[in-house]
Formats: sequence, structure tokens, C-alpha cells
Amino acid sequence: MAFDETVDWVVIGSGAGSMTSALVMRTAGKSVLILEKSAFIGGTTAKSGGVIWVPNNRFMKADGEQDSVEAGITYLDAACEDLPGSGHDKRLAYVNQAYRMIDFLVDSGVELERGSAFWPDYYDELPGGCKTSRTVVAKPFDKKELGKWAKRLRKGFLEVPVKLDDGMKLAYERLDPAVAKAKRRLILKTIWSRLTGKQFVTAGAALQGRMLKASLAAGVELRTATAVSELVAENGAVTGVVAGGRRIGARLGVLVNAGGFAQNQAMRDTHMPGTQASWSLANEGDMGELHTEMARVGGVLAQMDQMVGYQTTLSPGWERAYITPPAQSLTGKPHAILVDQSGVRYMNEGGSYELFCQTMIERNRTVPAVPSWAILDRTYVERYQVAQTFIDKAVPKGWVEAGYLHMADTIEQLATSIGTDPATLSATVDRWNGFVAQGRDEDFHRGERAYDTWLGDPYHGPVAALGAIERGPFYAVPVVPGDVSTYGGAVTDVYGRVTDATGTPILGLYATGVSSASVMGGVYPGAGSSIGPSMTFGYVAAKHAAGLDNQV
Repeated sequence: MAFDETVDWVVIGSGAGSMTSALVMRTAGKSVLILEKSAFIGGTTAKSGGVIWVPNNRFMKADGEQDSVEAGITYLDAACEDLPGSGHDKRLAYVNQAYRMIDFLVDSGVELERGSAFWPDYYDELPGGCKTSRTVVAKPFDKKELGKWAKRLRKGFLEVPVKLDDGMKLAYERLDPAVAKAKRRLILKTIWSRLTGKQFVTAGAALQGRMLKASLAAGVELRTATAVSELVAENGAVTGVVAGGRRIGARLGVLVNAGGFAQNQAMRDTHMPGTQASWSLANEGDMGELHTEMARVGGVLAQMDQMVGYQTTLSPGWERAYITPPAQSLTGKPHAILVDQSGVRYMNEGGSYELFCQTMIERNRTVPAVPSWAILDRTYVERYQVAQTFIDKAVPKGWVEAGYLHMADTIEQLATSIGTDPATLSATVDRWNGFVAQGRDEDFHRGERAYDTWLGDPYHGPVAALGAIERGPFYAVPVVPGDVSTYGGAVTDVYGRVTDATGTPILGLYATGVSSASVMGGVYPGAGSSIGPSMTFGYVAAKHAAGLDNQV
């Protein structure tokens, strides 16, 4: 059947990998059409921290640090599982191409920088692990530079003129007068920027704003509110799509970067029972339709039981929040632990958020652990926030009444309040306090990784992640296994091509991001381990389709 229109490269979804691929194609002189089903550009990436994990990147070198492809692949091979869509060759393609992708974007005018000088890999103790930082982020961006497209950029979580690294330090405003002063300056800077007609965003919105600006300047066509309903397959090859009632041909191929299925509860019940769409940070369009379409035309889905877990605490009003209250560092700070509903501690609370949630779900199969309880003492609430709120001087209205926050003068009374055996919880806290006194967590080794130190408190010593739970009153809040998105999708090869059941590439069909089975094999090795692969394999796929480079 004839197409209503034809372009060289059709991209489904407007995440960072989509626009990376589009820029490659435009550099090759090819026409590009990005189709986004929502009203906004940027996908879940725009709501996220926008961090890109890249070994051997140019910013590390600029800081005088040594890293290499060899160190990167050594680390990934040590940390990751071999699963469909993930193996040594695929991981090697990633570390070989990720730093080149960053170089390409910088050369294309996308302003990036190092995420932090200290943001360690999540398993930094493994061979090849990095104890400083392999992270890359976008510089803060004035979205007014987008003109009429500014209103179409999906809202971020940190829309102020501050670097992401500096923004994260604001949590320590009570511990460091310099941070408190910086916060006051930021408030004034934000007010001034708005008065002068600027609207700065940082984190994921800055990345997507800069990618959108570069894409528009390069001549990429983007259409919002245009859902793809069908992949057009002819004689075993994908030749186009049906979107908005129109048949659109793709001479060089179709790239699927349409997100995962985090908001599709039926698919979650099938592939990852016990998890909830309502706890996800993913955008409302994360429904998995293109997973189904890729399978219909012969693609194989894998790692569908995996998600990028991101623990959250459901404080009253969370249903109306743009971002569910994060709890990544809630129990990674001193003076806090996590226990299951029997009152037993069962993990290193300072580790990877993906592993944190995976461990919680696995624990729940034998002992009720969803939700689990964060146990805190008075010292904790005087120093750190709970659900992004200081509660030592005033507890938010409704927190106690709704059964969210539990307070008690003793650990035994707190246990009774949360329905846990008092003797068990008391013994758990006593055991923890004993570990703190000796400076070593003998059960789960919290505080022994550089990453545990990052999640801990730089103003606390001698071990940044360890602190006794001994000052009353004592507090408990529930923690559940939320997520950033799902982690499974179509199996792809080293060029980003979707493969069938025999391992043969389906001509004309590529996938990246969480529309594809993760190159990381069910593990999250460092901050930016989903955005990094999305952008890298978007870059690789476009080069392959355009015939620019067949070496990975």
C-alpha cells in the first residue's frame, strides 16, 4: 500500500536517545521525523535527573582522571548478568561508543559537563569500578531559548538556575552555613531570572531542552500528540508506521524509543506482579504499546520482569504530586535503617536503588516487606528531611492522622504502633547500634563502598553512612518499591537492530532505551545507566542505518 508521506528516518518517542539519533541522521543529510504521542517533548528523561553514565568520557580526562574502555568493560562484565539483550559484545559496544556519542553531541553544540567529581559507580568495589564519577549531565538551560517550543518541553523536577550537583547539596542546608547561604542566593537568582524573562531548568529538563534546541536547529521535524498505532511490515521488513491516521514510510528505518510499560498495570501484573504503576515516576504515556507491536512483527521481548527500581515513601498527598516523594537516601543516611514488617533488617540500605527495590520485592515473597519501614531517631530528623520535609519542629498536618508517620518515645512503643513485634525491632536496633559503635556493619557492609559514602552524610564521621538510633522520640515511615521505568523490551543486537527468535535482525527496525531489553542485564551499575544506553544505541542505530559506520 502507498504511503501518505515518506522520510528517511522515523523515530517513535522523544527521549534523549531519539534526538541523539535524529542529530546523527541530520549530520548525514537525511530527513527525520520524531513522533511523540503526548503533548510534551522529552519523555520520562525530562522528569529525571538527566544523568548519563559514560566510562572514559572527555570530562573525566579534562579533570586529569584516568579511565578507559578496558576499565569500563571490566566493570560491566563483573557487575552485569548475561541475559537476552545483554552480553559481553553488547556491553563492549556500549563502552566503545558511549564516549564517542558524548563527543558528537558536544561537537553538535549540546552543552554538557561532568555530573559531579564524586558520584561513584553503584558497585564501585568491583574490578574496573569508579570511585569518583563517570557521570555526565547537561548544563542548566533557559527554556525560553526554545521560543514557541518552550511550552512543549515536559516539566522537570528542578526548574531553577542551579547545577544538578549543587542542587543536590541543598539537602545539607542545616549542616553547612555555606550551603544555607547558597540556597538564599539561589532563591534570589531564580527571582531575578524570572523578572528578566528567563526560565531556567536543570537535570533532565535541561538535557532535553538542549537536545530539542539542537534538533530544531538541525532541521528535525517533531510532531506531538501523534501516537503510532502500527509498525508497517512488508516481506519481513519494517518500512514505516501508521500514526495519526497517516501511513508514513521510512526509507532507512524506524527507531522505537517509546519508553517502557511502567504505567500499564495489566502488563505489570503479568510481568512483575506486586508492583504498582501508581508508584512510578515514569510519564503517563509509558504504556508499552510499542512492546506489543515489536513482538507482533517478530521481535522477541526479554527482561520483562525488570524495572529501574527507585524507592519512594508515600507521604499524604503523594497522589497529586508531579514526582512521588523519593526515598533514595532516606535510609542511606546515618541514624536510620530499613526493616521488614517483622522488624528485621534485610539489606544494605545504601546501595543501588534498583537493587534496593529488587531486594524488597524478593523479601516480600517470604516475609511481608511491601511496604517496609524506615526507622529513624531524633538526631536524624534534626539533620535530614523526611519526604522532602523537616519534621523536627512541626509535623505536617495529616501525616500522623493518616497513619503515615509513626512516633513514639521508645523503640518498643514504635514497634507496637507499626504492628511489629517489640522484642524483634528492639533487638534489630540494638544490633545496628552495636555495628555503629564498632564502625562496621557486619550484616550487610553498609558504608564500605564509596557509593554508600555518597548516599550518607559528608558532615558525619567517621563513617558517613553509619549512625546510632538512640535518641527519642523515634519515628517510622513506610517505603515502597517505586521505579523510574521498566527495564525490559525488545532484544537488540550491537547495532540496535531488533532481532527475531533466531537472532536475525528485522530489517528496518531498531530500538533503544527502555523499549529494548537492557544492555545492563537487570543491573543498574551507575547513575545514568538507562539514559546513557538510550542515547548511545540511538547514536549507534542511526549511524548503522545511514551507513556511516559499521564498526562498534
